[in-house]
Amino acid sequence: MKQDLSKMASAIRFLSADAIEKAKSGHPGMPLGMADVATVLFSKIIKLNPQAPKWFARDRFVLSAGHGSMLLYSVLYLLGYEDISLDDIKNFRQLGSKTAGHPEYGHLAGIDMTTGPLGQGISTAVGMALAERFCTAKFTEDLCGHYTYVIAGDGCLMEGISEEAIELAGHLGLNKLIVLWDNNNITIDGKVSVASSTDQLARFKACGWNTLDINGHDYDEIEKALLEAQKSDKPTLISCRTTIGFGAPTKCGTPKCHGSPLGAEELAAMRQKLDWNYAPFEVPADVLSAWRQAGSRNQKAYNDWQQKAAAAGAEFGAFIAGELPADWHKDLDALKAKQLQEKTPLATRKASQICLEAIVPNIPQIIGGSADLAAANYTSVSSMQPIQKGNYNGNQLFYGIREHAMGALMNGMALHGGVIPYGGTFLVFSDYLRPAMRLAALMGIRVIYVLTHDSIGVGEDGPTHQPIEHLASFRAMPNMLTFRPCDIIETAEAWELALTHEHTPSLLALSRQNLPLLRDSAKENQTARGGYVISDVTPGKKRQATIIATGSEVSLAVEAQSKLREEGIEVAVVSMPCTELFDAQTPQYQEQVLGTAPRIAVEAAAKFGWEKYVGLEGDIIGMDGFGASAPASDLYKYFGITVEEIVDSVKNCIR
Repeated sequence: MKQDLSKMASAIRFLSADAIEKAKSGHPGMPLGMADVATVLFSKIIKLNPQAPKWFARDRFVLSAGHGSMLLYSVLYLLGYEDISLDDIKNFRQLGSKTAGHPEYGHLAGIDMTTGPLGQGISTAVGMALAERFCTAKFTEDLCGHYTYVIAGDGCLMEGISEEAIELAGHLGLNKLIVLWDNNNITIDGKVSVASSTDQLARFKACGWNTLDINGHDYDEIEKALLEAQKSDKPTLISCRTTIGFGAPTKCGTPKCHGSPLGAEELAAMRQKLDWNYAPFEVPADVLSAWRQAGSRNQKAYNDWQQKAAAAGAEFGAFIAGELPADWHKDLDALKAKQLQEKTPLATRKASQICLEAIVPNIPQIIGGSADLAAANYTSVSSMQPIQKGNYNGNQLFYGIREHAMGALMNGMALHGGVIPYGGTFLVFSDYLRPAMRLAALMGIRVIYVLTHDSIGVGEDGPTHQPIEHLASFRAMPNMLTFRPCDIIETAEAWELALTHEHTPSLLALSRQNLPLLRDSAKENQTARGGYVISDVTPGKKRQATIIATGSEVSLAVEAQSKLREEGIEVAVVSMPCTELFDAQTPQYQEQVLGTAPRIAVEAAAKFGWEKYVGLEGDIIGMDGFGASAPASDLYKYFGITVEEIVDSVKNCIR
């Protein structure tokens, strides 16, 4: 059997090396070095079904070292996944190819997440492992139980995000998480020892992990370690001591094979050394047959699961599909009606919590949490129960002061299925979340960020805590919905949209300070259009200007409208809670809302981006620099974000 495994591993090595050589681009070192580990994992251990790649109870696999993507593409082809062909392998890294430079979620059925930014993969896998425990606790091991496997490199372990994630994995006792570390002691710049002297096994052990150390080219040791890891009551790190570029005669064990093709001469010599007497991209029939048999070995387990899933009924099916219950919004609708009657001023961070009190009990897939700021961003709900080691049937997660990990874990939970995650911190600290947020947008997954203290209205905490450029930067990020609601009605509408947009992450930027209720109706979700006239001109009068505002500045705009009306100047106020949704409307609707009169935009943040709405003749009232430490009211006056400034701007624009 060892000889068979050796040939199966060679198929991975040469498909990978041939594809990289043809593309004249790629990273052969890791696929060559980890081919033996991958062969044992995928042919003997992992639970999957190439004919049903979205099988909910399948084991998840994350190639955290995403630069080694050809290893995964080779394995998927060899196992018999239907949506990858030999032509796809040959088309590696070419325009329009499914086999992109790094694994892209949605391009091929066997890719469980987009990887490439190092550290994100291993950290996201922690979220997947947590989601598995959550779903299993709600249903059964037979329906939901599985393992999460990761292949990670030195770069994944060096990136700081990994520290936060492995701490959480150990703390939560996620024993079905198994990380295979490609311990080859080589990075792009040379030996690992030039940059790091960390004892990774001791580090993981200190974080509550089980650790194993093996020869990554010994099939018996690999299999024994994987089976042992499956029995652990802790997450497991397996140090797989490997040779980068294994088989390449002159380049193995060196950085030369890390991120560059081997070259025709080296590849030919490798064929001779490993006794692979086949043309490029040729896999002999007996080897391909062995791989295809490995791909079909879980067919009975899949068939059995299908029967159990059918017996579990529609509730289980809807749960794992992420479908919202039919009446999930009933309490939210009642809340909006009540708030329209009471008209209580509320900070939108508090409004969000009130909305969550009406949402969370009605959506069983929700897991919410905060980076140790629940008391400030109001992400905690009275009905929530904590998720703890050994008790995964709760729905509140305590992330600690770990924004980096929080972002990645939420991605993992959303990718796994059966979970709709939200997480909170201050908007200014979204800088820690940004890499994970960008991946969420790129992958098109439903993750919700509750980002409070959204402007200079933070006040005394000063410029380190006052977000300035953040709103503009997220509005520039493709496929991210950025909501900045002005009152509790818009906040409720933003939550509705965030929960119902299944392929788009959403950000709710929420105020610290109390804001008045401005809406007089909740019959239609106005936020769904991104921008709308929240306060129009006097009936029968002509619009002389339009004030566009978001969040806490909408009330300032409405107050300025009233003062201007006293002077005989008629303006309309547009609330723009989500520019992305407004930009998706028809030109006719946009023109109807914005009008043809001069436009003034008001936002207590960077002015960048508002130019396209106000044009050359308009004005932008906002921030040109960082904030300062002072009470919020003093800051608004100091930086000129006031009713008086808006009034003067309107007058100047219409002269």
